[in-house]
Amino acid sequence: MDAASWARELAEQLLADVLPRRWNHSQGVGLKAESIAHVLGDDADTLICAAWLHDIGYAPSLVDSGSHALDGARYLRDAAGADGRICRLVAHHSCAAIEARNRGLHEQLEAEFPYLDAPVTDALTYCDMTTSPDGEPTEVHKRLDEILVRYEPGSTVHDSIAEATPRIVQAVEKTLRLLDR
Repeated sequence: MDAASWARELAEQLLADVLPRRWNHSQGVGLKAESIAHVLGDDADTLICAAWLHDIGYAPSLVDSGSHALDGARYLRDAAGADGRICRLVAHHSCAAIEARNRGLHEQLEAEFPYLDAPVTDALTYCDMTTSPDGEPTEVHKRLDEILVRYEPGSTVHDSIAEATPRIVQAVEKTLRLLDR
């Protein structure tokens, strides 16, 4: 089985029955990654796998720390034996370090999964933040607005996304420029 099929099947196994809407979102993110991965050269498969797996930390059986990004990355490392770059991308997708900091988990996140400063990180943010909760393509500002409405002001997620908005938009713009080349 190739890496992308493995990632897709694992995400489906963890999300489809218990969190069908999250599974719909993950499908949209995974398919978007498959459609743009060619611009990332050697990181194409890494992007695709991370895109399919980015939200597995929401699976009730994996929830532990309060950070879905950290919980998902830990599962991938400890139980699934995933490649370290995939784990790092899942841990940091869509500026998750800001939420980790706001939850008091930043030191753990960075110690276990150092940030990967590379175009593939921006590309994963692009795929996630231009896909609606139902798996449909959307514009980054609409996606950010949707998250800010879904989570109450003052909540960790709302405040973290509000703080991360400029970085998320920048990552999306960088990926769009890469795609335009």
